Amino acid sequence: MDYSENTVSYTTTNSYATLNALTDQTKNVWIVLHGIGYLSRYFLRYFDELPPQENFIIAPQAPSKYYLNNKYRHVGASWLTKEDTKQETQNVLTYLDAIYTSQSIPESCNLIVFGYSQGVSIATRWVASRKIKCNHLVLYAGGIPTELQPSDFDFLKENGTKTTTLVGNADEYLTEEKLASETKRIEHLFNGKAEQIFFEGGHEVKKELILNLV
Repeated sequence: MDYSENTVSYTTTNSYATLNALTDQTKNVWIVLHGIGYLSRYFLRYFDELPPQENFIIAPQAPSKYYLNNKYRHVGASWLTKEDTKQETQNVLTYLDAIYTSQSIPESCNLIVFGYSQGVSIATRWVASRKIKCNHLVLYAGGIPTELQPSDFDFLKENGTKTTTLVGNADEYLTEEKLASETKRIEHLFNGKAEQIFFEGGHEVKKELILNLV
């Protein structure tokens, strides 16, 4: 069998969801990256108790949609898999660039980049590779890709960016060993400047923790 794999470039279109409006009264613009199995419009529900006049939330949509639980009713999505990760990452980052450019975020607004679960890997890769000068980087219950190094985030210190990590003390995806390793790595990556918050709970988004961020 004469087998080969090839690539081709083409133009594609993907949706994203927003909550509230970007106006002169907006203080915070959020770019929120959901976890595996979500759709962006449903992920926005976790942010609907933020003051609407002050907060404009942008929720990009992971491109790989699939049916959940093999019942062909509810749809979720994934950002990346272990298959062709490098190329797929570039596709996702280009998509985020397009959203970021299209929104024309005012410099007067605080930019908050928020990643949850699998979205943490996307948030950190995008911020690091594009040198996104956000005011606050929030990494919630997710792992940071192994290829990223402290030097990738040095610019955040120069920008005065606040970094916060959140993880549940009963997160079913974390063993004690993994939690200790991730905690140590976060200290290393952000030069001990990241605020690490451990909350009561599992692998879940809690609205009250989001409200406390602002």
